[in-house]
Amino acid sequence: MNKTIGFIGCGNMAQAMISGIVKSNLVCSEKVIASNPSERSLNKVKKEYSILVTNDNKEVAKFSDIVILAVKPYKYLEVIEEIKASLKKDVVVVTIAAGITLDYMRNALGDTAKVIRTMPNTPALVGEGMSALCANNNINDDELKRIINIFESFGKVEILEEKLIDVVPSVSGSSPAYVYMFIEALGDGAVLQGMPRGKAYKMAAQAVLGAAKMVIETGEHPGKLKEDRK
Repeated sequence: MNKTIGFIGCGNMAQAMISGIVKSNLVCSEKVIASNPSERSLNKVKKEYSILVTNDNKEVAKFSDIVILAVKPYKYLEVIEEIKASLKKDVVVVTIAAGITLDYMRNALGDTAKVIRTMPNTPALVGEGMSALCANNNINDDELKRIINIFESFGKVEILEEKLIDVVPSVSGSSPAYVYMFIEALGDGAVLQGMPRGKAYKMAAQAVLGAAKMVIETGEHPGKLKEDRK
């Protein structure tokens, strides 16, 4: 991909995305830049991925063909007002925060803004994310494909109508937390029977991973796979 990518915000999700982009060789590290108030976060990603870093959000805006807003929802308007005048003419702006709609971004950036709303999840940190995307009418097919490629560098992607985006937290956004509880419960049951805790959690986690891959790779309904175990 012959594009520059900028991250405003460099928390866990941004770091997961940067890891996927760089490790997949989607673009070279010199074409990725991140800004953050915390020097610690910036030093970490600079050391691990050799990307460019800065404390100046406007520097990211001037550098990037694709700007990913990786800040908390309440910071969006403040950040947009800060960078708006510095954005490139045909920049694609990507949001990853819950509740930030395409209309919100149109009001903040103008009617001609190219915006893609996304909702990734935390397993992106290990390259197994599940992300939902929807684009406004100003995004063309090539631009959408580039953003899909970015998100596929750390997991799987589905394109949804925006009206379905608010369903995403319950099915993939927040659900990893429930899976962790399930794994913990399975493992704790084995620990009660004398199994070492580390082995118990590993076995439970692998069983969940294997079951998930069965659903994805076979394409079978989960109910059928359940019945096939009998």
